[in-house]
Amino acid sequence: MVQPRMLSREEEGSAASEENEVRREDQEKINRFSRLHQRETVFLDQLKAKQKDKEDLEEVSMELELADEDDLVPYKIGDSFFQLPLADAQAMLTASTEQIDTDVSKLEDSISELREELQQLKVSLYARFGRSINLET
Repeated sequence: MVQPRMLSREEEGSAASEENEVRREDQEKINRFSRLHQRETVFLDQLKAKQKDKEDLEEVSMELELADEDDLVPYKIGDSFFQLPLADAQAMLTASTEQIDTDVSKLEDSISELREELQQLKVSLYARFGRSINLET
């Protein structure tokens, strides 16, 4: 009786590639997956930066609560600092925090949409190529 031989990973990969020829639509899906993955990485970096900015603004806001109401507070706009009354500085901080919250929400929505499409592409490509394709990042 002959024992069945297990295929090595190389043999398995070459056998799979012989069976599944990469069609144009498959290549387009692979390219789309790659572009979406790169965009997701950019969005995640932007989200991390926005969250850091929000933490910084919240910290400054807490510090301003300790300030005297009659003091002028240095407030950075662009590359310049302006002396503003405490109430104005707090109002501008609140507006900046709300803007960052809006930006974070939009980024999270975009990331969610990207991940849904990435998941659909993964399902499609893994169904077509099985183990012969690696989409894990």
